[in-house]
Amino acid sequence: MGKVEDYRNLLKETDAWDEFLKKESRLPGPRANLELAYAVAWEGTPERLLSYASLDASKAPENTPECFLAICGVLGLGILTARGEGEYFDFLRAKACDPRWRVREATALGLQIYGREAMDRLLAVMDDWSHGSPLEKRAVVATLCEPDLLIQHTHALEIFELLDRITRSILSLEDRKNEEFKVLRKGLAYGWSVAVAAQPDPGRARLEQWIGSLDPDIRWIMKQNLKKKRLMRMDEGWVNAQLWRLES
Repeated sequence: MGKVEDYRNLLKETDAWDEFLKKESRLPGPRANLELAYAVAWEGTPERLLSYASLDASKAPENTPECFLAICGVLGLGILTARGEGEYFDFLRAKACDPRWRVREATALGLQIYGREAMDRLLAVMDDWSHGSPLEKRAVVATLCEPDLLIQHTHALEIFELLDRITRSILSLEDRKNEEFKVLRKGLAYGWSVAVAAQPDPGRARLEQWIGSLDPDIRWIMKQNLKKKRLMRMDEGWVNAQLWRLES
């Protein structure tokens, strides 16, 4: 029995959820208790999950036990949507722009759960978000650049289209010193490598088209991706050739 199942059983035996979750959250700390968060997401009622997800940064600051409740709630809304119990995409879109990075991560994790059940619908939602703010675009990258969502070739092609669109949107951004852009840039700095490693063809050709860009941020993004071990394992010779192109 896995840790998530152990926690699910414990939750079934207690009514004092808030106290238990905050105590076992591992926050403050470097890593929240994601196994427990998944258990809460699966076992929580819609009312409880929505209540947790509604805790904003003033009531549940970053890296606190209270923030863990928000994480559980946001993750749970993805599961509720996957179950067909209601669609919370507007709510999740707002959480994709939350000032707390852990809540933004929980948003992506919840959407991934939905995608495993309804990938075509998720892609349609992500297509809409890809026209949004830098943080919304970052949520698209963080959600879709997940190996098990890139298995089907047709889905992968759509994901590459979204990565292209989001990368291209950088060219029209004038303010690149704000925190939202930095978060987007960081997301793209690993997302491309995940997608290319999962689908080398046509991934390599997609990434190669950006190697020749003169934009300094795009060049930085491509270089960071090429440094990832997943790409070196995929094709070290190709990676070295692209790095040479970037540096020449």
